[in-house]
Amino acid sequence: MTKSPDAFRTISEAAEQLDLPQHVLRHWEDTFGYIRPMRRAGGRRFYRTYDIELLNGVKTLLHEEKYTTKGVQQIFKDNGAQYVAEIGRKALAGEPWLPEADDHSSSAAEASDAVGENVPDSITDQSADELLVRLNEMLQKLESVQDSLDEALLAVDTITAIEDR
Repeated sequence: MTKSPDAFRTISEAAEQLDLPQHVLRHWEDTFGYIRPMRRAGGRRFYRTYDIELLNGVKTLLHEEKYTTKGVQQIFKDNGAQYVAEIGRKALAGEPWLPEADDHSSSAAEASDAVGENVPDSITDQSADELLVRLNEMLQKLESVQDSLDEALLAVDTITAIEDR
């Protein structure tokens, strides 16, 4: 029986899917603070689809694009985890990804489209930066909510499995 594409993955399953050793995944958690798989009481890691995409984005940047660790950390800082996850998602799907020339950050218009606001063309760099900061804060809150939902789903799955015995 195979797992659903949306099912949680153990560290061994994630490592196998990404063709990386498990210790590399643990190291990247420490090196890139944005990688946060869900953990059970004993510290056992469970990787969501998003976590796999994020890890694959890091792998793509480090191994294929030959970025340094500091370079990837800068990409996380400048563009956020969602950008790196999108790189990983496209790489997993076999699609090409092309970062904008010399600028990995989203434009103010793209950022405003994400929240449904119209931003004038004459927006200043400072207000675009402020908008991106607000969007990153909102993304972090959403990721926190997603973590809570994932934990609840795992608990429900565990209870269901116990009841099915």
